[in-house]
Order: sequence, then structure tokens, then C-alpha cells
Amino acid sequence: MTPPYFLQRLVLLFSVLVAPAAWSAPTIIPPPPDLAAKSYVLMDASSGNILVEHQGNLRLPPASLTKLMTAYIATLEIQRGRLHENDLVTISEKAWRMGGSKMFVKVGNQVSVNDLFHGIIIQSGNDASVALAEHIAGDEDAFAALMNGEAKRLGMTNSHFLNATGWPAEGHYSTARDMATLARAIIYADPVHYAIYAQKEFLWNGIQQPNRNLLLWRGDGVDGLKTGHTEEAGYCLVASAQRDGERLIAAVFGTPSEAARASETAKLLGYGFRFYESKIFHKPGDVLAVAPVWKGAARTVKAGLTDMLAISVGRGTLNTLSTQLVLNPKLIAPVKPGDVIGRIEIRQGGKVLKQADVVALESVEEGGFFRRTWDSIRLFFKGLFG
Repeated sequence: MTPPYFLQRLVLLFSVLVAPAAWSAPTIIPPPPDLAAKSYVLMDASSGNILVEHQGNLRLPPASLTKLMTAYIATLEIQRGRLHENDLVTISEKAWRMGGSKMFVKVGNQVSVNDLFHGIIIQSGNDASVALAEHIAGDEDAFAALMNGEAKRLGMTNSHFLNATGWPAEGHYSTARDMATLARAIIYADPVHYAIYAQKEFLWNGIQQPNRNLLLWRGDGVDGLKTGHTEEAGYCLVASAQRDGERLIAAVFGTPSEAARASETAKLLGYGFRFYESKIFHKPGDVLAVAPVWKGAARTVKAGLTDMLAISVGRGTLNTLSTQLVLNPKLIAPVKPGDVIGRIEIRQGGKVLKQADVVALESVEEGGFFRRTWDSIRLFFKGLFG
């Protein structure tokens, strides 16, 4: 017996509405590719989540990846106003005599900070690195102390620097995980200078040299960061790429050739973009809520985050995530900016995937005598009656 016409239409409508859901099923994530490398890490840039790791904390010679820290310190000095791009740096004999990759500056010449920065990033100039290090800290040993201080601040717990170039030295080491952490700091600390890492060539002293990062020519979203190579370290690369608003960082140590470091890094990035997706829930300074304050000159304080709240999950599962904000119900003045006043969680059903401290974004001074007394009475009865 043929169903009534309206039932046929209802079944058809139901099938149209339900069918798209089948296409939103979570992607099955296969094991990551095995790379021809000693150590590697794949990191989601927005969240800092590690998506793939193989010997990520293995201490290895970083070769010219060291110059990422040299350049990072230079950008910090510019931001602090202690260094300017048009400052002229006098090239020392030590800088001029450096072997390996060179920018080809000459002893006694005065070269701008901006040109040296380009020479470090694009040409991987050992001479430029030493010259800038000496200009910032007086000598290379003092600059290495700055490098180690910044490494500690960033949480690079398995890195120790003895020079600004990555020239082989016993006790000079880093890891794939630490270099990915440093790359993330570079990308977000100074987007203007980060754009230099994407430049494919630089002309100085009549010599035009190409960027050694071969992935810049492949057109798959790679826009940085730095290559490295010594006989001891092998061929290394820290690369970052952005596709459809999502950014990944790959740090690969100890590949056998220049071509291999590009191809193996490309494999790692491709895997990440295919099987993972990320979401930024909140940015630093976003006002998440207005929290009540007791015994204060003001009744409320703005609550937010000091770091980005983001996460990377298997592709197709973002719509299963939610956030939950929990604030201190008995926040008592005085309150200073940065005081922890609660937490926010990223949840998948009943499971907490990530959480972060929620802090005060402004100060609230202690209230007057009557405000403090009245709030003390209110808090007493609130505690008494729950």
C-alpha cells in the first residue's frame, strides 16, 4: 500500500535534514608519518598544543636555529625602546672573521640594525649575528646570558646557548619542542618583524643570497622560520604555515640532506592540516565576565585572560566543545590586575580538555569603613545560610 502523499514528503524532508550530519562525522586520525629525522615536533600555534612528537625533548645541537633566539632578543630590545632599526652597528674584527654562512659585512663598516636583522634571518649570517649580539650586550658571552634568560622565561627547559650563531660548542644545545616554543613566541610577539621570515632573498654588498628555507617556494602557506646545518647537527628546520586561518609550527632536527629537511617538514605540516583543526575561544584582554567584589571601592571587576585560550582537536569535533567559567564567589578587595580570580575550562561533554586562570583586568581599591562593615555582615549571613 502506497503511503499518503504528505507522508512521502515528510520522509523526503527528513532525509534531506539528516543527511548532512553524516558528512560532519569526526575525521579518523591515523598515526603520524615516520620522518627521516632524529627529533621532531608539530605544534598548533594558537594553543601551543603538541600534536605530534618524536624525541621532542632530546637535546641536540641546534646549529643556525640558534639565530631564532638572537633575532627574538633583538625584536624585544626594539619593543623596549633600547634598540632602533636605524641604529648603526660598527662591525668588529671578530664578527668579520666568522666563518660559515655570511652576510659579507666588512670590519669597521657601520651597518644598520635593520640590515643586520635581514642578514641573520634570510642569509643566516654568522657575521651579522655576532655584530648584533655585540651591539646589544657588549660581547657575545654577555649576549648568551641574555639568550639563556629569555629561554628560561619562555619555558625552554632543555636549551642552553653559548653563542649567538649556533657555531658548534660543547654544552650548546636545544630541542625540537623548545624551538617550537620559541617560534610561537616570535610569531605572536612581533608580527611586523615576523614578516621578514617569509622573504625569499636579500641583497647586501652586491651579493644576492636566497633564503635557505625551500618551503617558502612551494606555495602551501609556509611563511617562516629558519634552517640550520652543521655536520654534527645534520639538516634542521623550524617552519610555520598558515592555511584557512589555522597556523602550525614544525620543528625538525637531524635530517640527512637539504632536500630531506624540506620534504620531511612538509609531510609533518600536511598531516597536521589534514587531520586537526583549532579554535581560538578568547584572546588576551578579552572581558569574559564582570565579577562581583566584596569590601571594595567598586562593586565589580572585569575578568579576563593573560594568554590566548585556544585548542586543537581532531578535525570535525570542534562543535562538541564548550567553555565553562567559574569565578571566585567571595572576591575581597583590594584586587590588583593579574590577580587570579577564577578559571575557565574547555570541555568536551563531561571531560575537561584544557583550563586556564582567569585574572582581574583592573584594580579595585579597598572600600571605606562602612562598605567593609556592611559587606562583612552580608558575608556572615551568606555563609550562615549558604
